[in-house]
Amino acid sequence: MNKPLTGLLLSLLLTGAAAAPAVASAPQDADRATAKTPQAVAVTYAGTVALSNCSGSVVRTPASQPNDPALVLSNGHCLETGFPAAGEVLVNRSSSRSFSLLNASGSKVATLRASKIAYGTMTDTDVSLYQLTKTYAQIQSQYGIGALTLDDAHPTQGSSIKVVSGYWKRTYSCNVDGFAYRLKEGAWTWKDSVRYTSSCNTIGGTSGSPVIDTTTGKVVAVNNTGNEDGQRCTDNNPCEVDENGNVTVRQGINYAQETYVLVPCIGPGNQIDLNRPGCALPKP
Repeated sequence: MNKPLTGLLLSLLLTGAAAAPAVASAPQDADRATAKTPQAVAVTYAGTVALSNCSGSVVRTPASQPNDPALVLSNGHCLETGFPAAGEVLVNRSSSRSFSLLNASGSKVATLRASKIAYGTMTDTDVSLYQLTKTYAQIQSQYGIGALTLDDAHPTQGSSIKVVSGYWKRTYSCNVDGFAYRLKEGAWTWKDSVRYTSSCNTIGGTSGSPVIDTTTGKVVAVNNTGNEDGQRCTDNNPCEVDENGNVTVRQGINYAQETYVLVPCIGPGNQIDLNRPGCALPKP
């Protein structure tokens, strides 16, 4: 996984690596990538959030209504309850977790609070959805921030994307390089994962960042992992497995989980309903 921040700091302490130079150079790298690639849609930090250990975003489906309780998207491995075990699914668990809401420039404008973990798992995908105590209309009227919209279609190979980290206030620009039929990391297996081109070199703390298609401005995936050391299928070193069982290791390449699969599972009032037509998310 792109480790939650506490895991990242522990890793740095154990290895003696210095975090500051890498973080300091990131804005320059992102600016150069942005300058080379004209964007159809301006992608900002508006609607992204910082968790205590990860990144996330306030999201809506195409059918969500202004008075629906808002949702925050992040990773399953960012849950305050710890990493869900393989096969474990959390639905409608009480939570009072807080999130720092950012505006377009990346400044904090509010603290939002969860009422529950609406959904969370690391099986087939690596995702968490929190339901908030405020509605989209309340967030818009009080802070002037709208939610990001989840695309209801599969992402497209070659499309231009940005990974927007609310935790680091850092944006990565790259393209969808392709898709991993299965992505295996330690005890977990994820289906049909997005593989980035190399310029999206995401780090710990970027877990849960929305992956935004720069043509549509919609969220097509949620950032979650990368192969750090070139190891095969171990923690922090995911491997790709194709339909025939062939394994490919891509050191330094990072991945995300598609979010169009969430849309059919979110019903009226933004309630999770795993029995809705078209919903293929794992059930408890």
